[in-house]
Amino acid sequence: MDRSKLYRRFRTLLIANRGEIACRVIRTARAMGLRTVAVYSEADRDGMHVALADEAVLLGPARARDSYLNVERLIEAAKKTGAEAVHPGYGFLSENAEFAQACYDAGLVFVGPTAEMMTAMGSKSGSKALMEKAGVPLVPGYHGEAQDDATLAKAAEKVGFPVLVKASAGGGGRGMRIVRSAAELGPAIVSAKREALAAFGDDRMLIEKYVDNPRHIEVQIIGDSHGNLLSLFERECTLQRRHQKVIEEAPSPTLNAAQRETVCAAARKAAGAVNYVGAGTIEFVSDGKDVFFIEMNTRLQVEHPVTELISGVDLVEWQLRVAFGEALPLKQDEIKLNGHAIEARVYAENPTKNFMPSVGKISTWRLPAETGGLRIDFGYREGDAVSPYYDAMLAKMIAWAPTRDVAIDRLNRGLEESDVRGIVTNIPFLSALITHPKVRTNAIDTGFIERELAVLTSAAPAPGELELCAAVAAIVNEERQVAQGEANSPWQTFGWQPVGRRQRSFAFRVGHGPEQEITLNYGSGPSTLVIGDRELAFATAPKDGGFDLTLDGVKSSVAAVIDGHELYLRTRNGRFDLHWVDPFGGESEEHVGEDKIAAPLPGTVVAVLAEEGAKLDKGAPILTLEVMKMEQTLRAPYAGVLKSIKCKVGDIVQEGVELAVVEPSGE
Repeated sequence: MDRSKLYRRFRTLLIANRGEIACRVIRTARAMGLRTVAVYSEADRDGMHVALADEAVLLGPARARDSYLNVERLIEAAKKTGAEAVHPGYGFLSENAEFAQACYDAGLVFVGPTAEMMTAMGSKSGSKALMEKAGVPLVPGYHGEAQDDATLAKAAEKVGFPVLVKASAGGGGRGMRIVRSAAELGPAIVSAKREALAAFGDDRMLIEKYVDNPRHIEVQIIGDSHGNLLSLFERECTLQRRHQKVIEEAPSPTLNAAQRETVCAAARKAAGAVNYVGAGTIEFVSDGKDVFFIEMNTRLQVEHPVTELISGVDLVEWQLRVAFGEALPLKQDEIKLNGHAIEARVYAENPTKNFMPSVGKISTWRLPAETGGLRIDFGYREGDAVSPYYDAMLAKMIAWAPTRDVAIDRLNRGLEESDVRGIVTNIPFLSALITHPKVRTNAIDTGFIERELAVLTSAAPAPGELELCAAVAAIVNEERQVAQGEANSPWQTFGWQPVGRRQRSFAFRVGHGPEQEITLNYGSGPSTLVIGDRELAFATAPKDGGFDLTLDGVKSSVAAVIDGHELYLRTRNGRFDLHWVDPFGGESEEHVGEDKIAAPLPGTVVAVLAEEGAKLDKGAPILTLEVMKMEQTLRAPYAGVLKSIKCKVGDIVQEGVELAVVEPSGE
């Protein structure tokens, strides 16, 4: 290859991605004086990354294969805007050798490794063969070319159950299944192949011995075109769900200094096997004693900020400088480890409903200031829409501190002070996770979240006196803000009137629970609130995002969002959703039966798993939807007969559409 086409200085950069990572790359590129070009689908027309870039090009319809995965349109967009280089971010085409080659063929600098390096290391099976030859320790398994059912079954039997079936070209937990018996193997392979083909366009599988109670440790590496290859310490990514990382931290609290140097040296050896150029990550699994190579990600990782915070290195800047053809600015012994960093991935998903993705318009987006060691990388704003077509990650919250305990405290404070409404997020779940005693003491493995799920998704506390009083204050403050009249009129002052006292009653309900009543007394004298037989002195002062509430002489800060009769409150006791019962009556509720087998979100039917007329046990699988690049299986709500299926494989269905009917057995 012509090295002058591979690495050279450029002025205009196209970011072939969307969301948080596109915004992250744009910020650094612009700080370096580069002109930036965003690309977008019809679903992302108003996306934050589009607004941040100097120019933006529409790729096509919402589906990724028609937009962000369309190589021809991406190359076309670069030519149309005069872009000389392409940064792929992560996901989509970031590890696609054909895309890297297409960029080279079009005369574009690809900010990442060459197609040859990607082919060698991006394939899980190919990289394992390479690592085996280089002497890097591997997890026992099969990573051969033969992909027929008999070969895969024989390999699984040889390795011994439980095994991990996973996509050779994949990542992010997609196309991956844990199989604990021979009977589970066939269906797991079919499902994993289907998911891998949809996500990566490649359904090749490999088989690995599943390491029970494992830890996930990875090493950040970066190489330049002058033969320099560095490691920037390791990250611990053990807290996962469905093989998807949830919390990442650096350095690993599991390793001592000697173990750290051993695993980093192994990572440099692994990357050196292909003379790697660019940023990448060598991933290992540990059984508590030994560390085994599992794969290399030939791109920037989602969790790269924790490495940046402990090393002082801007990895995106280094990626761009390597693409310019520059040598890395530091040597290995000049990279110093400083403190501890921990990151939480904020997703639009509902942890209490099996982490079902949440879509809709973000009506409130309030995140804390990035001070005191807190960093937030985000790709959404208030008013933006979260669509069902892409990964559901909204932001990453990262905290740095001199010690791990303080970093956890800072991260938790950041999560506690975040209010995102209009969609459901996993923020309360993340807060519960990082403050769990076993997470604090690092007594975890990759199965920890699944085992502790009931605790981590436990019901929110019932509102107490503080929350009921805050609900009244929220309503009163909103009414005062919309009141008409002169700004200095005494009628604008809460509770003021020349003579006498008045009462106003309120009733609130949580979910379908009982109503809780509270009475406001106001007029010529201090205002009070009455709950049961208690009367509390009451005063409130609005402020940005909420108000200060003084109750019996104690002032509390309250965050509040009102949407009609729905109230969201955040107090020192946590987050609360209350319904203000209409004081004039006339309310009605719609109850959706649990027996309705309907699409929880817009998606594509990828498998029908039962036939009409079949007798089903409660929980039996009926069909599978692909939603936000993840498969969701809809199951029988009770024992009965599958009366009808109202869809077929390939159908694109909208949220709430009934897909199947089960007739209860009557038992």
